[in-house]
Amino acid sequence: MDILIRQELPSDYHSTEEMVKEAFLNEEYSDKKEHYLVKRLRSSEAFIPELSLVAAAPAKEIAGHILLSKIKILDGEREADSLALAPVSVAPGYQGKGIGSQLIRTALNTAKEAGYHSVIVLGHKDFYPKFGFKPASLWNIKAPFEVPDEAFMALELTDNALKNSAGTVRYSKAFSE
Repeated sequence: MDILIRQELPSDYHSTEEMVKEAFLNEEYSDKKEHYLVKRLRSSEAFIPELSLVAAAPAKEIAGHILLSKIKILDGEREADSLALAPVSVAPGYQGKGIGSQLIRTALNTAKEAGYHSVIVLGHKDFYPKFGFKPASLWNIKAPFEVPDEAFMALELTDNALKNSAGTVRYSKAFSE
């Protein structure tokens, strides 16, 4: 399938939000509000325009979207910068064609090229490890809420990026509004 992965533009915002809404409509572990999260993140201090990517189909429709945003890992007075991968969405008619994987690989490469060092994700334990994610607990990194250990994962984009980053993740306020 001929898909173009590119930075999301303001002119894409409405189409992206509609696609995200559709993508999560039948997902069991969804609150069906991911499209609102995308909208809130775009207007937050955590937003990085270069790390909001869309998969554009040949007919110019938005087939998928991924967003990486700024987070902190806090341990007392120490804090480390990182990124949250959330959400990644693929339109129902395009699911199962590798578009989500393309978006993830492109976003991770773009983040590394932009100088970011690590990414945190809350996701499926059988899906994200193929991109190099491992349980965040290996670095003593915890979620700020109850979550199964195997579903809360981290990825070092540069060697030893998380070596001294133990602590609890603090997400942007956009995640809790």
